[in-house]
Amino acid sequence: MKAIAQTEFGDASVLSLQELPDPVVGPDQVLVAVKATSVNPVDFKIRLGYLQGALPHHFPLIQGWDAAGVVVQAGPAVDGYAPGDEVFGYLRKDHVQNGTYAELVAAPERGLAHKPAGITFEQAAALPLAGLTALQLLKKIGVGEDDTVLVHAAAGGVGHFAVQIARVLGAAKVIGTASERNHDFLRSLGAEPVTYGEGLEDRVAALLGGDGKVDAVVDLIGGDALRVSPKLVRDPARIGSIIDAGVREFGGQYVFVKPNSEQLAWLGERTASGEITVSIEKVFPLAEAADAQRLAEGGHVRGKIVITV
Repeated sequence: MKAIAQTEFGDASVLSLQELPDPVVGPDQVLVAVKATSVNPVDFKIRLGYLQGALPHHFPLIQGWDAAGVVVQAGPAVDGYAPGDEVFGYLRKDHVQNGTYAELVAAPERGLAHKPAGITFEQAAALPLAGLTALQLLKKIGVGEDDTVLVHAAAGGVGHFAVQIARVLGAAKVIGTASERNHDFLRSLGAEPVTYGEGLEDRVAALLGGDGKVDAVVDLIGGDALRVSPKLVRDPARIGSIIDAGVREFGGQYVFVKPNSEQLAWLGERTASGEITVSIEKVFPLAEAADAQRLAEGGHVRGKIVITV
């Protein structure tokens, strides 16, 4: 099969299109012909070697944890999928090597869901990691009916899903931090935009009135945004971060996304119904995966970047 792989850590130039052996399919896995995958910040962190302390890495290393495609083979212990099924999934494994920037991927059944007919492979590929991250974080901090929620970095991959999912879960108001150029985008998703940076506490208070505080905070950026969050929320236990586990020091919640087929199916259904919109900034062919990562690494991406196979 053809795949984008690296044989050393480094900048995007270490990524190249290679011919590699087809994946081995385990008893509880399906072989998926990948139609599309997406770029997440974790991808370029892996490429640079930043996750070596968290997961074993093996070369040649194929990146990618998102995929949408068609099942071509099912392992003998697989119950819910058969050849020909259209699927999508969050396919993180216990080691980093056989990812989704490839024509084929061996996908653990636990990370898959059936792709609804109403969404494209590109939309489905953009949804798993970022959508699950947003959903699991919102559930961890108990977002529900009538809440006011602040989302830091609301225009990005996880952020634009968090805005929409919070509304689906019943939030009455969602405030999203973003640069000025993304304010209309956030309004289109149902959020009230504010500019991030110094003075955020005053800008949020001006939007809210009353005590000027929100019910829950979604931190997707860390740093100053996380440090100011306890001043913005009524209960620090309802601050959730995917960036900094130090959020627990003031009673907040830390989330590292986990595969969950039921939640993935829920996200797919809500996307097919139009309750969740998948924003895709740019689509690259597989051979240009290095350029896709360069764009992602530069920051300021609105929504997701997708790679077609």
